[in-house]
Amino acid sequence: MNYLTSLMTSAGGREKNEDDCGFVEALPFWCWVVADGLGGHRGGQEAARMTVKIILDGFKRKPRLDADTILQLFETAQSAILCRQEEEPRFFSMRSTAVILIAGPNGVMWGHIGDSRLYHFRKQRIIFQTHDHSVSQIMADAGNISPDNIRHHEDRNRLLRTLGNAGNLKADIEGEPHPVSSGDAFLLCTDGFWEHVTETEMEVDLACSSNPESWLKRINVRIKSRVPADHDNYTAVAIFANGLEDKIGL
Repeated sequence: MNYLTSLMTSAGGREKNEDDCGFVEALPFWCWVVADGLGGHRGGQEAARMTVKIILDGFKRKPRLDADTILQLFETAQSAILCRQEEEPRFFSMRSTAVILIAGPNGVMWGHIGDSRLYHFRKQRIIFQTHDHSVSQIMADAGNISPDNIRHHEDRNRLLRTLGNAGNLKADIEGEPHPVSSGDAFLLCTDGFWEHVTETEMEVDLACSSNPESWLKRINVRIKSRVPADHDNYTAVAIFANGLEDKIGL
């Protein structure tokens, strides 16, 4: 299975971009990651940069497709951020969300912490999306608000889990590889991205796109048409599975 990738990141209406993203190939494996830094005073920017670099470097050293690998990548990034907090007082509040996708001969696996999301599409329809670690997500789960209301709820930015929080790491990680069909698509994105585009719009734009770059460009047009002047940074990684075989991991 081959994978086509396109990346997009923007400072939006802010002075600096505290998001980061990247991917590496270590054939027959791939790894993609998106991070959204928090903390101010450049702490968020540094936390996201560290997270992406550490995860990708760690994967290149030991490319594998299993839950232990994803957990170890998160734990290494967590340890580095906690050490940086101690070493530099100005970074004491640095935190980062993260979402990781790994592909290999047996399918794909992912993990996330915070409210950066992963969407899995098949036949231009979402078949899976991650669950935010936020107060507003808990309210939606309890039926107090609708899932669509998460986007603009006053407590949306109150995160319950991030890299850089003291204590046990609480990332959600898939336990087994998921099968991938040729034509499947994946979208990893920060909240500044998914806040301004609905899941239905993601599907519509995907159906009109022949490659991941055109898909992101279509969504970006929507985002720019509706964001306020001071809107948040936004970042996305789009991936198309494009293989000669109909299915892998089945």
